Amino acid sequence: MSQTRIHRILEEQGSLAFPGIYDTLSAKIAQRVGFPMAFVSGYAVAATAIGQPDLGLLTQTEIVERARAICGSVTIPIIVDADTGYGNPLNVYRTVEQLIAAGAAGCFLEDQMWPKRCGHMRGKRVIDRQEYLDKVRAAVEARGDRDFFIVARTDALVIAGMDEAIARVTGARELGADASFVEAPESREQLAEVGTRAPGPNVANMIEGGKTPVLPREDLADLGFQLILYPLAGLFAAARTLEDMYRELHTQGTTLAREERLMTFPVFNDLIGVDTLYKRAERFGA
Repeated sequence: MSQTRIHRILEEQGSLAFPGIYDTLSAKIAQRVGFPMAFVSGYAVAATAIGQPDLGLLTQTEIVERARAICGSVTIPIIVDADTGYGNPLNVYRTVEQLIAAGAAGCFLEDQMWPKRCGHMRGKRVIDRQEYLDKVRAAVEARGDRDFFIVARTDALVIAGMDEAIARVTGARELGADASFVEAPESREQLAEVGTRAPGPNVANMIEGGKTPVLPREDLADLGFQLILYPLAGLFAAARTLEDMYRELHTQGTTLAREERLMTFPVFNDLIGVDTLYKRAERFGA
């Protein structure tokens, strides 16, 4: 297939740290500060769309519709967490088609047994290797020659060991997946082994407080990782800030003492494009 937007970014950047997002506002902020790409986190969408943990409760429809809104709000390419593809290879095929129609630039596709769990939570199970590879083959066929970057993720490391995890991503890459993602290495040594043995480009999943040690971008690049994802940093920061501000308002009855921590009204209006819509309205006499 032809080179995707994500391939071109990797050629330019070598390795990059990029954020997880979960709605149009977080996507706009990621673009505003200069990230060349972002990732729709299933964990974050579950938390913000339905107020539930990442335990396989989101549906295909919910993630596709959230992706459609996000992709339509920014110009940077967006990779979407497609979980397990929401069923068998036929479901995977449809999921990829739906994500492409929604404007997504790629997806993560994993080998957990449904209902899946966040990769840093306990109780994960994985499907047989061949069953997973059949899903990858369906995703690749559905993608065809279109601009869509498929990341093959495996959660087999903690369940079946390093050799099985490497075999799964290697098999997926041979079928046409574009990147490898061995989830939840638990030490620098395991990260180094993944970076050496898994076919690059490789994803490092940096979850603050998770199972994998959080390392600087330069260190991870040296270990063999090119896509360095911080899927929950924005969500955790927003939740902490909201809680602090709401607590201040609840206890003090005002936000006057914390106004320096707020984005100003004019800056926020610029972020969401108020002036652009005013000018458009003027052209149409609205």
